[in-house]
Amino acid sequence: MHDISPIRAKSGTNQEGTSAHNRRVMIEALRLNGALSRADLARATQLTKQAVSNIIEDLERDGLVVALDAVRKGRGQPFTPYRLVPEGAFAIGLQIDRHLTRVVVVDLVGKVIARAEAGLPLDEPSAGVKIILGLVDRVRRELASLFAQSERRLVGLGVAMPGPFGLKESDDKWMMPAWQQFPLLETLAAGTGLNVGLQNDAAACATAERIVGAAHGVDHAICLYIGYGIAAGLILNGELYNGGNGNAGEIGRALLSPAGPGSTPLEHRASLASLYQHLGLDPAERGLYETLGALALQGDPRIMGWVERAASDLRWSVHLIETIFDPQTVILTSTAPEALARLLLQAMHPLLPSIADRPARRLPRLQLGTTDPWAIAVGAAAEPISRAFDPRFSAILKAG
Repeated sequence: MHDISPIRAKSGTNQEGTSAHNRRVMIEALRLNGALSRADLARATQLTKQAVSNIIEDLERDGLVVALDAVRKGRGQPFTPYRLVPEGAFAIGLQIDRHLTRVVVVDLVGKVIARAEAGLPLDEPSAGVKIILGLVDRVRRELASLFAQSERRLVGLGVAMPGPFGLKESDDKWMMPAWQQFPLLETLAAGTGLNVGLQNDAAACATAERIVGAAHGVDHAICLYIGYGIAAGLILNGELYNGGNGNAGEIGRALLSPAGPGSTPLEHRASLASLYQHLGLDPAERGLYETLGALALQGDPRIMGWVERAASDLRWSVHLIETIFDPQTVILTSTAPEALARLLLQAMHPLLPSIADRPARRLPRLQLGTTDPWAIAVGAAAEPISRAFDPRFSAILKAG
């Protein structure tokens, strides 16, 4: 008899006309848990053994799943585990920020295969898109040199950039107005021949945390993202929540005083942009990440002063997030160096009392997540993978 410990999986359905949903449920179960047998999959997804066998055979035929060597435990019958084939699918992720762009290629399980980055001219999307298309072409050629069938298995291009999107304040420099008014997705689709999707950078960071970070296996987590601006990526019921217009979690625009003259958005006081301004640094400066990391490690008084003020505002934002969403944990993620992110995390304690302050917690109220500057591009690449392979209960409800 093999291991009967709990397996993380969504339920499939044995009703007719739901094979596409069940296929996605199986892929997600394998991605969350690693190799599983057919009996494991049937038990976890509540599908019949015959349905599981049919789907496994389809996935093997499509090059998405492979059988491993049979395993015998104790006196029971041997069983065959199955795992995902990483090179069964690839996706490209693109981060667009105010002064730079990063492009990555990931495989089906989120491993980075190729990457490239370049500076961007400020507020010049026409010139910037040419640079981006050049980087995309470069990583595609690198991918093709490693995997001969990669182009056939490329499922799309995910784009992440600062939001919010589609507001009336088109001249707000925090929102990259020139890029927002540019036909970005259409231009990228035409230039790459790929399906293109867009999300804000906090949502992409949350996606990266869900795949390979602190939110892996957590159904309700909020990623508080500290970048040039501030936003929150919302993982609710195990899925990324984007809101009605793709602007969910734009907490950086929350006001710290009553609306009206003198009101100050959170991100104007506690974002990395406010730190650059405080230190007199140019955000387009090369080596900025290393400079901030060194100052944080030294305990530079200017850094420490900003950290104390920013932490006071961010402490309030955690209280707000917990009150509204009741997450299992809040994860602080950032494009700041880890040393600086840890200073912020420490300074945010003690947290304000909230409904999350319960004695029987399994996860901490606030924990440090990814501080890798490439995490947003990786999360952006995960979006096309998710779109192609993750279960979508909204779709099955509409089909019903």
